[in-house]
Amino acid sequence: MTTTGYIGRRLLQIVPVMLFVVTVTFVLINSIPGDPVRILVGPAADAAAIEAARAKYGLDQPLYVRYVRYLAAVATGDFGTSIHYGGIAVTEKIFERLPVTLLLLASSFTLAIGTAIPLGIFAAKNRNNGYDHLARVTSLIGVSTPSFWVGLLLIIVFAYYGDLLPPSGLIMPWADPASVDGATSRLDVLVTAASHLILPSITLGTLQMAAITRIERSSMLEVLNKDYVQLARAYGVSERTILRRQAFKNAQLPVLTVIGIQMTTALGGAVLTETVFNINGMGNLIITAVRAQDYQLIMGTTIFFAIVFVLGVLVVDVLYAVIDPRISYGGGSGE
Repeated sequence: MTTTGYIGRRLLQIVPVMLFVVTVTFVLINSIPGDPVRILVGPAADAAAIEAARAKYGLDQPLYVRYVRYLAAVATGDFGTSIHYGGIAVTEKIFERLPVTLLLLASSFTLAIGTAIPLGIFAAKNRNNGYDHLARVTSLIGVSTPSFWVGLLLIIVFAYYGDLLPPSGLIMPWADPASVDGATSRLDVLVTAASHLILPSITLGTLQMAAITRIERSSMLEVLNKDYVQLARAYGVSERTILRRQAFKNAQLPVLTVIGIQMTTALGGAVLTETVFNINGMGNLIITAVRAQDYQLIMGTTIFFAIVFVLGVLVVDVLYAVIDPRISYGGGSGE
């Protein structure tokens, strides 16, 4: 099977998965006690205003009718309109908040990967000594510690007591200097954006760093014990060369899997991180949608996250063959 054929087959498999996600989410959301229309119009609204609002957003129709209509709309890329935001398209709100979350994810994973891979390699190279024990303990603490607790701790230490970094908000690096307090140039905007990004990035990246470090270490140890590595040592090849040429690339398949899954699931972690640091990204948008019982907005964000997840898994599968030519999409050898 060619790469194109494999990707096409996987894309077709996404359709029933997304149908299941839409159906389950739709049923669960419409089972939530409460009425988003009453939240929108307020407790003082009369019956006529409530019914008018209900008809405007299609909530006066039977559940099965709304479900069929929603499926037809989603098939065309229309996720409906937000009740809480006064009829603004859900896709508009998603793409308005998405750059903020993408910036947070990019910075946190740059930090996580940039520290985890060297730390995992160093721990594997120095197996069972003090450096290895320190790396394993650090990884265990990182995996076991809730991200919101890390965020609160960082705020207390570096913002409240240390007064070194801002405790909330996020400035985009491309923002107009006139819209940023105290900024007179593009450099000022970049410095301010970096200062706002440090604490949230550490908060969201800690768990990712710990998970990647553990897999990198175990994968490197497995490769370093292979026969071809032992043979290279017997021929007098230096450890640095073995690590760089024989071990590193062959050890990255499990690491790539973890990185791909962590990137997609980190969207869930962004919800807590953005809430702790009061960042107006996708996470904050979801919290607002749930509080307002905005059915369309909850559905839209959930579907968007599901699409990101399944596409992320697909990208990881395709990258396998890029890293290891022995992997074939036809089920046989890659020769």
